[in-house]
Amino acid sequence: MASQENIPLLKGEAMQNIPCIENAFMLIEQGKIKSLGPMTECPDPKPFHQVQDLQDHVIIPSFVDAHTHLVFAATREEEFVDRIKGLSYQEIAAKGGGILNSAAKLSQMSEENLYELSANKLHQLACLGTGAIEMKSGYGLSLESELKILRIHKKLAQHYPGAIRSTFLGAHAIPLQYRDRREDYIRIITDEMLPVIAQEKLADYCDVFCEKGFFSLEETDLILSKASQYGLKARIHSNQFTHCGGIELALRHKALSVDHLEVLNETEIQTLAQSNTIPILLPIAAFFMNQHQGPAKQLIDNQCGIALATDFNPGTAHSGSMPFLFSLACIAMRLTPEQVLSATTVNAAYSLELEDQYGSLCPGKWASFIILQAHRDLAFIPYSMSDSWIQKIYYQGNVNDRTQKK
Repeated sequence: MASQENIPLLKGEAMQNIPCIENAFMLIEQGKIKSLGPMTECPDPKPFHQVQDLQDHVIIPSFVDAHTHLVFAATREEEFVDRIKGLSYQEIAAKGGGILNSAAKLSQMSEENLYELSANKLHQLACLGTGAIEMKSGYGLSLESELKILRIHKKLAQHYPGAIRSTFLGAHAIPLQYRDRREDYIRIITDEMLPVIAQEKLADYCDVFCEKGFFSLEETDLILSKASQYGLKARIHSNQFTHCGGIELALRHKALSVDHLEVLNETEIQTLAQSNTIPILLPIAAFFMNQHQGPAKQLIDNQCGIALATDFNPGTAHSGSMPFLFSLACIAMRLTPEQVLSATTVNAAYSLELEDQYGSLCPGKWASFIILQAHRDLAFIPYSMSDSWIQKIYYQGNVNDRTQKK
């Protein structure tokens, strides 16, 4: 995934035919790629501070994880067992589990402890090749706790050797105490949370879980409209369980992405294909919940430019491993390694408006990349079903020591 010019969003067949420079050089200066191209154009290496010979190695851009819920206080393995026993996601949520369970635990943890826990998770993901990441709130469900999460996002961004995009997801679930007065909680989101978030510049985007049993089309429309007034662009969780109309609403709000999409029909696919909204599929979540995978191949066949993300969260996708996602997308979605690389780098970067900094190896972008073990090609990444193929990772021109503890 390298070019002497910026690579556009890759759609349809272009996701298979990714730009590549064989027998190439790359010149890095002040953390960014200054130039690259075939070795026949390589400048004299003598004046440079450091030179590495990576013959027989493949280099790919660092991964961009465009959908995570990284800041959470505790795991939920007891609900994992409940699902094995036959309870549905909705049944677990109805009895106070799921998102509400995570919100209760997060409210009890100090901001300092929550930050340390989150920083450790983020370090682990960096050691697996994630160079840019989106993080959602949504495990707060109160003004105090939602702000706590978003402030941790901001603090993490100050210490992470990559990019963090922050998304406000106060509309993740209705708290138990507001079950009989939903409009009161929505008013808290629109009239109390959003003004503070905008004033403190704590989020880039606003997301809503638009799904049966969570937030209706009318509620989602109201929240996203209010968020837009505060300068927050739209993202939407939709079509995880039902055809709820969230895709059409996402397009009306010019959402950057519509995420999940395990349930799609032909009309919805055609609607996405004719839009600028990027479909983000979450194969780990579908696998973890034993759902059908979203129709990634069908979207690509209809000339969509899809992205793939981990959905790292404590309840339905307890893994932020992009190498694992890479294998799963090839095995369960039947995507080629080239298509998965496109979806987890350049297309994911576009979905986060980071295409001028991450997602491909081009002059002017950050030198954030992964060096594969010698004599390993792209197909070995999903074949290995692990991270054993990684030799070294660079973030913004600096090597990431995968053995170094935080």
